[in-house]
Amino acid sequence: MTEHSTAPDAPGGEAPGAGAPRAMAVVGGGRMGAGIAQSFAAAGSRVVIVESGADAAAAAVERVAGSLRRAAERGRLAAGVDPAEVVARVRAVGSLAELPADAGLELVVEAVPEDAGLKARVLAGAEQVLGPDAVLATNTSSLSVAELAAALGRPGRFLGMHFFNPVPASELVELVTAPETGTEALAAARGWVRTLGKTAVVVRDSPGFASSRLGVALGLEAIRMAEEGVAAPADIDTAMELGYRHPMGPLRLTDLVGLDVRLAIAEHLCRTLGERFAPPELLRAKVARGELGRKTGQGFYTWP
Repeated sequence: MTEHSTAPDAPGGEAPGAGAPRAMAVVGGGRMGAGIAQSFAAAGSRVVIVESGADAAAAAVERVAGSLRRAAERGRLAAGVDPAEVVARVRAVGSLAELPADAGLELVVEAVPEDAGLKARVLAGAEQVLGPDAVLATNTSSLSVAELAAALGRPGRFLGMHFFNPVPASELVELVTAPETGTEALAAARGWVRTLGKTAVVVRDSPGFASSRLGVALGLEAIRMAEEGVAAPADIDTAMELGYRHPMGPLRLTDLVGLDVRLAIAEHLCRTLGERFAPPELLRAKVARGELGRKTGQGFYTWP
C-alpha cells in the first residue's frame, strides 16, 4: 500500500479513452495493485495482475470485480463504463514466469509492499520479461527510485509512478524521476496518467518525494497532539477539514492508509531526513497492539 489516501471508498473506473497502453501488467494485486489494474482496464488496457500463486491471483481479480460492483451500486461509475467489460480485460497469473512472451506489454507497474529488497528483486525479474521499449515503474511512496534502478539493466526506461489510494477515485499520480530516467519514458508515463483522467506532478527522486514527505509530517504532528491530549482525534481532524478545507483529517487518513504503513514510511524518513520524522510512541504502541486502522477495525477510530 502507498502512503496517501484521498477518499474512504473507491468509485469505479474512468471512461475509456485513447492513449492507454494496449497491454500492461501490475505486479502485486493488493488494494493498491488492484486499483491500478482497475484504472488501466477502465481506460481500455488489457491488464495482467501478477501475484504469488493461483489463489492470490484469483483473489486479486475478485478485488477488482468487487470494487467495480460497489462503485456501480453507489452510482459512482463514469458514464459508459460497463463493470463486466472492465473485468473482462483483467486476468491474473501466479508468477512473472507465467506472463506470456507475446503479451506486448508496454508498461509494468510494481505494487508490492514497501520493502526495498523485495521491490528490487521484483523489478529485476519484471525487466527480464519486458521488451526493450517497455516502461517499468515502481509504485513506491518513499523508497529511493535511483537505488531501485541500480538493480536494472535499462534504468532509462524506469521511473516512479506513485498512485494514491483509492486509485480509481484519486486525481493525482506523482511521477518520480531518477538521474537516469529517460525523457521518452517520462513522456509516456505522463500521457498514460492523462488518459486515466488524472493529473501528473513530476518530482525529483528524494526521500518521501513531495506528497509522502508533506503528508507524513502533518500526520505525525496530529498523532503527537493526540498523544499529548491536546484534542480528541475527531476534533483534530475536524479542525483540518473545516479550517483548512482538507477533504479528510490526518488521523482518519492514517487509519485508511494503515498505521503500519505510516510507521514504516516515518521510520524511513527519520533515517534519511532526520529526527523531525521520528515516529511518536503512540503510533508505535498502536502498531504493536495490532491497531492498524480500517483494515483491522481499530486505529484512531473504530471501523465496522
